[in-house]
Amino acid sequence: MTTSDLTLPQAEVKDAGAGREAGGGSRRPRVLGAGKQLHAGPVTYLVLTLFALVSLAPLVWTAIAASRSDTRLAQAPPPLWFGGNLFKNLESAWEQAGLGTAMLNSTIVAGTITVGTVLFSTLAGFAFAKLRFRFSSALLLLTIGTMMIPPQLAVVPLYLWMSDLHWSNHLQTVILPTLVTAFGTFFMRQYLVQALPTELIEAARVDGASSLRVVWHVVFPAARPAMAVLGLLTFVMAWNDFLWPIIALNQQNPTVQVALNSLGTGYVPDQAVIMAGALLGTLPLLIAFLLFGKQIVGGIMQGAIKG
Repeated sequence: MTTSDLTLPQAEVKDAGAGREAGGGSRRPRVLGAGKQLHAGPVTYLVLTLFALVSLAPLVWTAIAASRSDTRLAQAPPPLWFGGNLFKNLESAWEQAGLGTAMLNSTIVAGTITVGTVLFSTLAGFAFAKLRFRFSSALLLLTIGTMMIPPQLAVVPLYLWMSDLHWSNHLQTVILPTLVTAFGTFFMRQYLVQALPTELIEAARVDGASSLRVVWHVVFPAARPAMAVLGLLTFVMAWNDFLWPIIALNQQNPTVQVALNSLGTGYVPDQAVIMAGALLGTLPLLIAFLLFGKQIVGGIMQGAIKG
């Protein structure tokens, strides 16, 4: 008996496979061919459109309120379309709150905090993820445990510490306590555990790379998607921070959120001007996302494909 005698004809093989499917046997999952993509249906587009409209509604309402007068905002029903006072209210908010200095201060504070948090959190996350040292597990648990402490509990001792350093009403008072965060460290650690193979680090060591070169040429490229996400989240949180800046700074050297607080003072606050100031305080975040959102999303997708 030859080998060809043991080989079933191609037609019989196909018929046998079809018979198994017809008889209720195990079905093989449908696999898309290379280059083919799934296309969303009309229901998906409808749901996404609704989510987009709901997400944009507060921003649109802020712009509508900023373009109206305070008298019109007090009337019922509220306005549902733009008025003609937008630039007037924006100018009033800019001058009353001193937003020129506040914008510069917030840019310095948020930018420095973002760079420091991303850098130090990546280094600490790499150490916890790939390096072996004594008490690493205990230190990691201690770092995670600090996330459970409300930040309001640290306001009084932190303020006393900054006063002893004679840093009151200076920007470094707001920058220094948030240069590294427990969330950032844990976030980068969790990402690098999966995204950075240990063999890649060992190969760099074998090639004679120093610790600095390993971090610069191996760790940072692998962590780039997570660094982009952490950077965006940190910048938004630092820009919108209000509690600690209003305690540590004064109206002569404020951030944007502290400066906007001055618009609500007075016997009868002008709600239209307050909305105009809120719109001005939001514009830098929108511009940052429009400029870097595509790179951030692309980095996330690239990291997901590599993973």
